[in-house]
Amino acid sequence: MNKIDFVEIIAERVNLNKLEAGQVFECILSAMRQALKEGKRIEIRGLGTFGVRTRRPRMGRNPRTGEKVSVPSKKVPFFKPGKEFKIIEVVDE
Repeated sequence: MNKIDFVEIIAERVNLNKLEAGQVFECILSAMRQALKEGKRIEIRGLGTFGVRTRRPRMGRNPRTGEKVSVPSKKVPFFKPGKEFKIIEVVDE
């Protein structure tokens, strides 16, 4: 499933045209991005929790030359699924 699929579902269920549904979807993503940039935690009941974690600095390796490279610390987003998502079973068809 991709962004276009989500926009089509929103448009159909809320009775909006695809342009308006796309704007709603972008607004939601924009608000989430901004909250994560500010270091806030996002909790959506029935879905899960979004947050930011800080990765420690480490020594990496350039795959072409094999030379050791210092990788600085950085912040990365993470998602922790809620209970409802953990019990979804995938059934092979």
